[in-house]
Amino acid sequence: MSKDEKENRSKPESGALDKFEPGRELGPIEDRNAYEQRLSSLPAEQRELAEESTRFADLCQYFSQQKMDIPPSIVERLGNVSKLPVKDRIRAMKDINRALMEYLNDVGQDPGIRQ
Repeated sequence: MSKDEKENRSKPESGALDKFEPGRELGPIEDRNAYEQRLSSLPAEQRELAEESTRFADLCQYFSQQKMDIPPSIVERLGNVSKLPVKDRIRAMKDINRALMEYLNDVGQDPGIRQ
């Protein structure tokens, strides 16, 4: 096998998911300002869903940093969100985010030992 064949073989072929790679059309955005700019270009309903999803992702990141588990009931609710129409999805994500914030508030007020 020639050197060129080996190099071409090690490179993955471009596919449908390439647009999600860093630097591509739908890839991750590190710069929050660039992210906000992309959000503002979305239609209103999609923008609202993206904002609620971002809030959820931020909460998940906080839970991870604090080494906390997300309550199983919330994980179960999240599993059903993708099956809903967009308007209902937005409402469900708002409810899930509210439930996570309430959970954090309850845990934060913990004096140390619960009975």
